[in-house]
Amino acid sequence: MADLVYPPVVVAIKTAWKALGLKFDFQGQENLPKQGSAVLAINHIGYLDFAIVGTAALPMKRYVRFMAKKEIFDHKLAGPLMRGMHHICVDRSSGSSSFVAALRALRAGEIIGIFPEATISRSFEIKELKTGAVRLAMGSNSPVIPTVVWGSQRIITKKVKPDWGRNKFPITVAFGKPLIFSKGEDVDAAELTLREALIELLHKVQSQYPDSHVGQRWAPARLGGTAPTPEQVEIEWAEHLAHKAELERKLEEENKEEK
Repeated sequence: MADLVYPPVVVAIKTAWKALGLKFDFQGQENLPKQGSAVLAINHIGYLDFAIVGTAALPMKRYVRFMAKKEIFDHKLAGPLMRGMHHICVDRSSGSSSFVAALRALRAGEIIGIFPEATISRSFEIKELKTGAVRLAMGSNSPVIPTVVWGSQRIITKKVKPDWGRNKFPITVAFGKPLIFSKGEDVDAAELTLREALIELLHKVQSQYPDSHVGQRWAPARLGGTAPTPEQVEIEWAEHLAHKAELERKLEEENKEEK
């Protein structure tokens, strides 16, 4: 697969990292295959996770093809770049096409990056996972590599004011030992194994992180940070859904009255 867009984008991204003064700590790169396919199952804590993890894979001379939501591909600037770098569009209303595209890429020897939590974790803990990563691995006979990024949430994440200052935030990316899942295995059990591996790797990375987590909005409550707990996030989400349902009900009643 020809890569005409990826190299200049990499140069631009590296320039951006330098401008921000970020300090990277990349661990476990030897766990990435020098050739052949792999599924990177990545935790999701900030909007720059994909670019940071992609940067961490570059020393192994591998480009990661990320699965990303359709809204990014629909953007007039980001869309052409995403397609040019051969990333994979995920339309949540029709997930089968993106699954087939990712499977095809894996069978061609590519590395696929996927965020199995499906969305950013506001608690900065590992959420429940979707089974796409393990199903892709089973369908393509590819290893799953648990991957953790930590520190990116300090730049830009959900419901927190971005910090684009030159603050030299330390950012860690750790690639864990490959997990092998075979066709016919219990998918739910495999997903649980992957989640446990991600939790263990995340805790290890956090324990080695040079900056204190205590009192920080970007740190989980478990470590003394002030981010919402997973339970609080669930309550907020339930309230959001209830409010949305109520608005839809009122709108439906208004439409009936107008008729």
